[in-house]
Amino acid sequence: MASSIRRYDLDWLRVIVFALLIFYHVGMFFVPWGWHIKNNVIYEWLRWPMLFLNQWRLPILFVISGMGTYYALSKRSLGQFSWERFKRLGIPLFVGMLLIVPPQIYIERLVNAQFDGSYWEFLATKALRGGPYPEGNLSWHHLWFLPYLLLFSLVLGPMFVRLKRSSSKLVDWTKKQLQKPYGFYVFVPPLFLVEGLVEPFFPITHALIGDWFNIIFSLLFFFYGFLLIACGDLFWESLFKVKYKALVIGSIAFTLLVCRWLLIEKDGPLEHFLEAFLKVTNIWSWILVLFAYAAQWLNKPSQGLAYANRAVYPFYILHQTITIVIAYFLMDLEWNLFIKASILVLGTFGVSWLLYDLLILRIPWLHPLFGLKKATSSK
Repeated sequence: MASSIRRYDLDWLRVIVFALLIFYHVGMFFVPWGWHIKNNVIYEWLRWPMLFLNQWRLPILFVISGMGTYYALSKRSLGQFSWERFKRLGIPLFVGMLLIVPPQIYIERLVNAQFDGSYWEFLATKALRGGPYPEGNLSWHHLWFLPYLLLFSLVLGPMFVRLKRSSSKLVDWTKKQLQKPYGFYVFVPPLFLVEGLVEPFFPITHALIGDWFNIIFSLLFFFYGFLLIACGDLFWESLFKVKYKALVIGSIAFTLLVCRWLLIEKDGPLEHFLEAFLKVTNIWSWILVLFAYAAQWLNKPSQGLAYANRAVYPFYILHQTITIVIAYFLMDLEWNLFIKASILVLGTFGVSWLLYDLLILRIPWLHPLFGLKKATSSK
């Protein structure tokens, strides 16, 4: 069965996208958008590559997570799957909020003149107190992906089990769509409706409660990932056929988005729905492109992949705190973008690797705290 074959391209994509997350968060230090701390010089031009990356970087992670859920449920009962999800997502989230995120909030309070004292004084008097961030100091910050993924796994788990155990009309219908020249784009209309009708009323907060647009939008991608991988080999065969079309459509959609942002100042209903359509078309097209080319070039094992695939979760948990700590000491220096960005990228990867390889990996009781499975586990 195709479902029992490990897809190394999915592992590679997961590693690559999480690595891009480090570059993205380094970029957030330099662009005009709000972030926890900012450089003393802001680079307007940097927002364009950041906007391109920002369009699809999180949606593709939810798609990959949905695909991984399909494989996980092939080897576990629903109860086993739910417990495993809680351990791998809930425990690292709790540890991250307790130990990893507080230094970020401390530095933000220092920069904004909201606290004046040592980190230990902050821990003793402020950390984890005062209620949820931003008014208080309790937050999951960059770890927001974990509670959302845990919620999606628990809510959709029973439905996924039914889809796997029986001859599903939905899977059969999806297979028929994938055999059409542009069948993959049948997934765009639901995304468009959410982007067009829900997003204006519920801006993204990452707070889970009340974050309805982000929940529904991300949940769709998670569901799409499961549904597509349930189509078996037909999904990969159809993906190969559509990759050039998706590349063209994605390039056109992003170009038109840039034109919309640069040339059209009006924000009426027509402009909003046009932008919503271009956004979801752009996102879905680049997701298809990335899956297609990864399947063509990256579906092969390597020792480097095995190491990186296991390391990526601890890196994700650690990286933003390391980036912000380093950025704090760079923010007021009169150095150029290349020097500061290079220090941040190399420093974040380097310190993350040192903590992972020399500490986390070598102390077994730390493994579950950072979401590490046993080395012998394939999934």
